[in-house]
Amino acid sequence: MNPHSPYDRRQASRAVQLLGSLSVFASAFCFYLATAVIRWAQAETVIDPAYFVFARFLVGFFVICAVLAVQRKGPRLRRLDLLVGRTVFNCLAVYCFFQAVAQTSLAEGNILNMTYPVFLAIFSWILLRDQRDPLAAAMVVVAFVGIWLILSPGRVSLQIESLWGLASGISAAVAIIYLNMARMYHDSETILFYMFGLGTVIIYAMFFREIFVPNAQELYYLALCAVLGVGGQYLLTLGFRFVTAVEGGVISSTRILLAALLGPVVAADPALSLGGWMGALLIFTANVVLVARK
Repeated sequence: MNPHSPYDRRQASRAVQLLGSLSVFASAFCFYLATAVIRWAQAETVIDPAYFVFARFLVGFFVICAVLAVQRKGPRLRRLDLLVGRTVFNCLAVYCFFQAVAQTSLAEGNILNMTYPVFLAIFSWILLRDQRDPLAAAMVVVAFVGIWLILSPGRVSLQIESLWGLASGISAAVAIIYLNMARMYHDSETILFYMFGLGTVIIYAMFFREIFVPNAQELYYLALCAVLGVGGQYLLTLGFRFVTAVEGGVISSTRILLAALLGPVVAADPALSLGGWMGALLIFTANVVLVARK
């Protein structure tokens, strides 16, 4: 292979882009499987969703400490307020997400968690005048039709448990706003160090009664969920180095389709109804359009 050949350079570029795309898709699969572990655990033991959140942040903290040690550098604090905001809303997003999966279904929890681009568009419309895009507003309406089809197919009333998934999408959107601001002052390692470290402390302080010394079976599920979640985070970070934000956003949104398709196979959930599939496709379409517009 000649590195100076235009053909070989194009081939290398395509190979790198393929690696990035596969990494982003693998991250979506890891995030999905992490929530599947919560459902598997329900069949054999009793573990509160807060404990899964605690385990995820704790493992993430050990991993980022190891990364910083290998790089021989430490976190560089500049704006603690932004890091605290990022941490608080990320903790809230993950906790609501895990509660949604535990109390509703794997498909509903994952699909509603992936509504965060819709709420980002809403917040942008409210806060930023130059972001007031008519097409984005139309996609928000499309997404809310999809959300209603997911939450209340064939019903007029709304189950209170379903609001966990919606809350995870809203809080994830706020967490991303804080992340974008924090990136102006901090590198990725610093953000992850404080997010995982402060997140571990916050979750323990709030839910210490749910956290106990696990037996071998409980430790297996806690560790598996945490490793899959942290692995998904790092695969996502790796993938976005080699693909555009639009490509990465579209690929990440495939978790909606994974959730809709695999729920009956992975967690023995009821298959989505026709209305549920229509809702999932509407939310996926809205996400793709919103990502492409930004």
